[in-house]
Amino acid sequence: MEHLGSSQYADRIVEGTSNIGGGMRPEHAALAREWKRLSRAATFVAVLTSPALLLTFLTVNHWPLGWALLATFFGVVAFRGLIDVVAHWLIPRPSLWGSDEAERHEDAIARRRRWFWRGKFRTAMFLVVFSFLALVALNLILRIFGQKAGLFGTLPLLRDLLASAGPQLIFLMLQLPLFLLFNFLILFAPLLAFGIMQMKAYEPGDADWGVHLDDVRGQKEPKQDVERVITLWQSGDDFRKAGGKPERGLLLIGAPGTGKTMLSKAIATSFNSPIMTMPGSGFAATFIGMDVATVLVLLWRAKRLARKWGGQCMIFIDEIDAVGMRRQALSGGAAGGMAPLPPPQRFEDLAFWGPMGALTSSQDLILETRSWRDRMFANRAPGPRPVYPPAIDRAGQRIADFIFPGGMGGMGGGLALNQLLVQMDGMDNPPFFRKLFTKRVNTFLDAMYVIPSKIRGRSLRLPPPRPRREQLYFIGATNVPIEALDPALIRPGRLGRHIWFRTPTANDRKDIFDLYLGKVAHEGDLDSDKRRDELARITNGYSPAMIEQVCSMALTYAHSDGRSEFGWGDIVEAMTTIESGTAQGIEYVAEETRAVAIHEAGHAVASHVYMHDVLSTRLSIRKRGGSLGHHQAIEKEERFSSWRHEEVGKLVWTLGAMAAEHVFYGENSAGVSGDVQSATGRAAFMVGVYAMGPEPIDLNGARFETEEERQEAEEEIMQRFEKIGLRIINRADFSSMSGTDVVASILRDRVKKDAAARILGQAYLTALCLVRHNRQQTLRVADALVERKELHGDEVVELLDRVALEAPAIDVTDETIWPKL
Repeated sequence: MEHLGSSQYADRIVEGTSNIGGGMRPEHAALAREWKRLSRAATFVAVLTSPALLLTFLTVNHWPLGWALLATFFGVVAFRGLIDVVAHWLIPRPSLWGSDEAERHEDAIARRRRWFWRGKFRTAMFLVVFSFLALVALNLILRIFGQKAGLFGTLPLLRDLLASAGPQLIFLMLQLPLFLLFNFLILFAPLLAFGIMQMKAYEPGDADWGVHLDDVRGQKEPKQDVERVITLWQSGDDFRKAGGKPERGLLLIGAPGTGKTMLSKAIATSFNSPIMTMPGSGFAATFIGMDVATVLVLLWRAKRLARKWGGQCMIFIDEIDAVGMRRQALSGGAAGGMAPLPPPQRFEDLAFWGPMGALTSSQDLILETRSWRDRMFANRAPGPRPVYPPAIDRAGQRIADFIFPGGMGGMGGGLALNQLLVQMDGMDNPPFFRKLFTKRVNTFLDAMYVIPSKIRGRSLRLPPPRPRREQLYFIGATNVPIEALDPALIRPGRLGRHIWFRTPTANDRKDIFDLYLGKVAHEGDLDSDKRRDELARITNGYSPAMIEQVCSMALTYAHSDGRSEFGWGDIVEAMTTIESGTAQGIEYVAEETRAVAIHEAGHAVASHVYMHDVLSTRLSIRKRGGSLGHHQAIEKEERFSSWRHEEVGKLVWTLGAMAAEHVFYGENSAGVSGDVQSATGRAAFMVGVYAMGPEPIDLNGARFETEEERQEAEEEIMQRFEKIGLRIINRADFSSMSGTDVVASILRDRVKKDAAARILGQAYLTALCLVRHNRQQTLRVADALVERKELHGDEVVELLDRVALEAPAIDVTDETIWPKL
């Protein structure tokens, strides 16, 4: 037999005989057919023997016909239930993963029948054994007190004694335990109920949120990884026989809104086994030990469901970081304080303004990059959870923890994590009381000396109990970095399989639009590949929930106008409303309208010429939020780093509006303040973080007699760049963006300040030459913007292509290109 590793076997399942999206595996389908034949045969035998049972009731017991028929009916049904119980005990059930809805429904009914009759037979057996033992014990007690009676005469004698003593005796016997029970329930039951009420149990057929695996879009690789693991959970018998051990837990890691909870709901709908859901905050407790009780109740209910439904149950804990944070962090750490924040490594950590993460404080420049999108989704996470009440100092907290650790402190899951880890490790252990009973009996037999361990090879001891048959599988979801979680929780054997959910890229958003546009009435134009690509491109930073909201809001706009379907204009209006708020009905004066249009046109022209890996997605002069207008763009491809020329291109893009104002008006407006602040930050970041300096000087072939003369000429040009840059540098405090004034700390260094100023001077001169060289083209872009107010997607790109922009040849030795300072 070929032995395969875990990942190899999972790949073979997915690529070979997978039941994912392709129906049941052949061996399970064949076993299911045999089960149906067995069920039909058992029913036939039960019905065939029913006349004999009816005749027995009529002729032997002399029952009336009606009672005989009723007893015969229940006898046949009970016999049929007994066959199901015995058959399920002897023969394995097939996995129905990949089966259709009808087969899963039949399987759920069969499991309910088996669970019902198994419980009835166990209850009947327990009552018989318990009644017999109780009768024997009572008979012995009566004999001790001198009341001799036969075994079956015990009850009449006991009844006579109780009648003579009266009900007072019974009341006194029950008073103390009832008193203790009522006091416990009054004090702790309401507190424990708050946690238990947040547990939700869904059995097959119940867990239907209208979400299926096909509805989870934009996360192809994570979804495939989850399907591989779950396939082995339910139908990995061959994998286990080959020596493999399925993962016990999954940890879904990703920013809020990336589809973690949605995928879990799809699993609950498609996975034909029960699932328990619990928020991580539900383990929080006021008194010490209450969080432990919540964990025990959760696992007890999950095990009960597992026994009912064939031995498997999933537990989904959303926001597991609320209970699974590092225990060292929860206790304050070794140093007793918070670790310092790391310095910013990306420009998005320094400049990220407004709800859409603009590069400028005026919120008019937005560039979608991978790091920008990650920051956008991270900002949608809930705020940090306080570990201690803010009014308690460290000394007071240590004293309180020493006197009453956790009590009244609302520690929120400190002991819950420990108990959860213990329970995860104990899933393969045999039942506690069965193990204890076996150990006690075998010890007693060994202590008798005369009882041998074996006779003719047969053991005279109870065999060791087997591990529990029910299996609990854990799925946790979190949006915090994995380093923040307790290592004991995320190690192999617990939540050892980590699956990352990325923020949706443009291709992912196109996939999501395909899903949600298919659910709402829309015009046929939106179904073209061109429109779908355009929609994906202009929805920068959108989550699946935001895309669903956009489609719904667009339909709202259409219906308010009396149209049954929405079109491109409706969905664009819905998008801009969600991003920046409803457009304000403000009319600029004509001169200001043209000035804002030229400002934004300067940005668009510069990005189109000097940012080759970027596409413009929006150009607007409509006031939304705090921005009079804005230009938005997206990277054509996913990038993890950037080169110096790309950073310079972003600087030229940022300063393009200031250059346009100087070209058309001879001066700049106060509206460039956000641009100047962002450009200053980027130049300082290039010098102080990225180790990027100014561009070497090209003197356009000028000849010099000595090398010293060349160096002097180059230094003179550099000083002119520096002089321009120093006029541009913004000296305002940058701490409002990053929490620490990183830019100021860089600019305090004279050498780095000079280098940053020279980079700014070079970028501004490039932008100025660009607008001068393309003056008429820039004006045409501004005029189109004045007329349309707002352009989206291909409209912006086609406009910029149509005006035929050109990159100018810049000769720094030409005195006419230098601005007057």
